Amino acid sequence: MITLNHIPVIKSEMLIRRPVEEVFEAFINPEITTKFWFTKSSGRLEEGKHIKWEWEMYGVSDDLFVKEIEQNKIIRIESSDSTKTEWIFTPRTENETFVSITNSGFTGNGDDMVNYAIGSMGGYTMVLCALKALLEHNIILNVVADKAPDDHI
Repeated sequence: MITLNHIPVIKSEMLIRRPVEEVFEAFINPEITTKFWFTKSSGRLEEGKHIKWEWEMYGVSDDLFVKEIEQNKIIRIESSDSTKTEWIFTPRTENETFVSITNSGFTGNGDDMVNYAIGSMGGYTMVLCALKALLEHNIILNVVADKAPDDHI
């Protein structure tokens, strides 16, 4: 039996070759985000707001609270399952932004936490790849919908 000494924290990161303002806007504006991640949102991310994200093809949603937004620098949210997600946007040049997503606060037994962390890391990595394709090449990859096509409702 393996014992966890620390609750997992995941980090997914990617260089997006677009200005920081454009990359940041892609995560707070559901008109853009729905092209690479969830399918529906109750609104734009704003500090102090409760927002609902939906993945209609899977019949699932998440209610989240926007804890902090610092324009073009940071987004912090707390999901309905009490996990916390933080996006940090670091401009490298005028047309390059390094995005770092950290997800933490997993609960359950050790196996549950590890499985959730692995799934979360894979999910956020797919989201970053899909965002990169959209912003750099104007390609909609449909990776979230295509990851589990047999699970669509």
